[in-house]
Amino acid sequence: MIRPQRPLTAFTQNRPNLRMETRINMETIVGGGPKKLLYTLKTLQKIGLRKGTKALTSRNTCKACGLGMGGQLGGMVNEKGEYPSVCNKSVQAQSTDLRPAIPLELFQHNLDDFKALSALEFGTLGRLGVPLLKARNHNKFEPISWSQALSTIAEKLKLTDPDRTFFYTSGRSSNEAGFVLQLFARVFGTNNINNCSYYCHQATSVGLHSTTGQSTATVSLAELAETDCVFVIGANPASNHPRFIHQLKGVRDRGGEVIVINPMKEPGLIRFSVPKSPGSLLFGGTEIASAYLQPKAGSDYFVLLGLGKALLEQGHIDHNFLSLHTDNHGSFLAHLTALNWRLIERETGLKKTTLADIARRYGRARRSVFAWGMGITHHLHGSRNVEAIAALALLRGMIGKPGAGLLPLRGHSNVQGIGTIGVKPELDPIIAKRMADHFNFTLPTQPGLDTLACVDAAHQGEIDFALIMGGNLLEATPDRTWAEAAMNKIKLKVFLTTTLNHGHVYGMDDQDAIILPVTARDEEWQPTTQESMFNYVRLSDGGISRVSGARPESNVICTIAQQVLGHRPVDFSALASHEAICTAVAAIVPGMQQVAAIHKTKKEFHIEGRLMQKPRFPTQSGRARFPEFELTRRAQATDAFTMMSIRSEGQFNSMIYENHDTYRGTKHRQIVFMNKSDITRLGLAAGMRVDVSSPAGELKGLELVAFDLPVENVALYYPESNVLVETKADPRSRTPGFKSQPVSIKPSAHRIV
Repeated sequence: MIRPQRPLTAFTQNRPNLRMETRINMETIVGGGPKKLLYTLKTLQKIGLRKGTKALTSRNTCKACGLGMGGQLGGMVNEKGEYPSVCNKSVQAQSTDLRPAIPLELFQHNLDDFKALSALEFGTLGRLGVPLLKARNHNKFEPISWSQALSTIAEKLKLTDPDRTFFYTSGRSSNEAGFVLQLFARVFGTNNINNCSYYCHQATSVGLHSTTGQSTATVSLAELAETDCVFVIGANPASNHPRFIHQLKGVRDRGGEVIVINPMKEPGLIRFSVPKSPGSLLFGGTEIASAYLQPKAGSDYFVLLGLGKALLEQGHIDHNFLSLHTDNHGSFLAHLTALNWRLIERETGLKKTTLADIARRYGRARRSVFAWGMGITHHLHGSRNVEAIAALALLRGMIGKPGAGLLPLRGHSNVQGIGTIGVKPELDPIIAKRMADHFNFTLPTQPGLDTLACVDAAHQGEIDFALIMGGNLLEATPDRTWAEAAMNKIKLKVFLTTTLNHGHVYGMDDQDAIILPVTARDEEWQPTTQESMFNYVRLSDGGISRVSGARPESNVICTIAQQVLGHRPVDFSALASHEAICTAVAAIVPGMQQVAAIHKTKKEFHIEGRLMQKPRFPTQSGRARFPEFELTRRAQATDAFTMMSIRSEGQFNSMIYENHDTYRGTKHRQIVFMNKSDITRLGLAAGMRVDVSSPAGELKGLELVAFDLPVENVALYYPESNVLVETKADPRSRTPGFKSQPVSIKPSAHRIV
């Protein structure tokens, strides 16, 4: 007798009621506070207080954002020794890792059943505990042995042209796993090696390198206690970097300025009830933003030029610093002088008087930090935006002294480290030479493809093999329909993952795929290292045992490399030791010398040469360089609206932990945020259903929600919004325009059931 299958939804949480109309009272919403404390406690209770506490207090780096905490100073401790440094994102990240393995009976279901699950429901299935094979033209996963999985992968790779492969990793992986991945790919013969930063902060790397000579933050966490002015541009740290709000509160407590530049009026950036502050917690929160600018989406370049022009007119330029420490400043200042205020006002939607007020506040500051997120980089001119931020800092000499500088707000906990150790298509020439010398092999010379170019090559039928380590590449890619077709053409996809997501069931119909279960950071068999957005390298102990069938990523990569290459020209069996990997990294990557002894000394460190407390720039001239002035106007949408993709309070990257958005007051994710006057102008009403379309695709039956954002701008939740995002990209960083997509909107005949 065949036992009937239990529906997959029996293993997941209940689905939200999408018929419920959303009503928002922005004045009553405060970020953080008792509700978030209770939410964190409730999440810990779900996963088990004992297990949750063990995970959070172990000497392992936090798995959430790039702010960083944990490591050898202990769980919930940052590099300043502050305790408790923890937030709901840390607990959310642990909540999926602490689940038991997915029951094998679930794999009796076909892929169509898995496709019916929401992102939230995928997260509640549990951990992957066994390798899975999805054979071509079959509609089910088949659990297989590790031996079969690894030998199948190796045999396929032996028969594959290296130019028809690509290797990708997310920012979740360790430095050790990332290093052996890129090394294996290069020894195998390809530079098609990339990571998730091409969809987030690659524009930061490009823009900073062209102006300051380096690509990361110039300030440390400790220096934030010295600053008296912080710009938060194109970011929502109340949701995405909650512990950064504590630093912003410190600035306000000292009488400093927190200047927010964001098209959306985010409640958590207006007031935030900081859990670490009893006064803030008890008395309704703390005012965070001292000034809040809401420019049109995609107009950041003109906002920054406008602030620079106002500084010049007010006499706040540090001409001595410019003469001593910068190049091309004369040309830049001349262009600022000639720039027309009417053009700035038209492009940004902001008044000259508003920008002049912000410039005066900045002009009074002694030490300013500029922090930004993907609201700056997710545009077809993202690299130029970053250069403009650097230029605004240079105009007042705010790079190269303590408590002042540049701070890109990195998303994932080790996305910066992954770039540092070489997971990218083009290596710095110094690193390339050292790598070739250290391992005695010749690196491939064919230029490598970036992330979007790899997916495009797959769409053209030019990729036969892809190894995808962590993340959700399918849903992170623009134009979901196009991306799914591309992934479906790759002859063998190999995924290394802790859990399943939509990227493991869509784009899987016609070819082979193998999904391998890997350990989480605190389950690693050996210690691993991670790098925060402050250039701080931590050591994670690992060592917790949860899922017996999971293996470390570095172990998996080295095993595949041995089976494909043997022991020549690189003996990957020797790199099974993380100490050996750290020794190689120390010899190859500038500034990483201290990592060679980190397993013995347990001493965590800032990467040498990155923090700039003196105006010495790692450029050929030793000076920073002002960018060339560009007056390309903001692309005017031929459709009625410019769409921004946004993340909710209840998500981290593409992981969805809850469907409602606490701070924006929404009950589900099928939402279009629109200015109230636009709703009236279109003859619509809040709560109505609308269809949103672009040249890339269409989303139907979304609920219209009135929100405080500029006219002719709308916002939709990521990654669902990627259905609408075209594959156009910044030509310099190759980052798509996720936050400046033209869309049209009309009333919907579609109703959500």
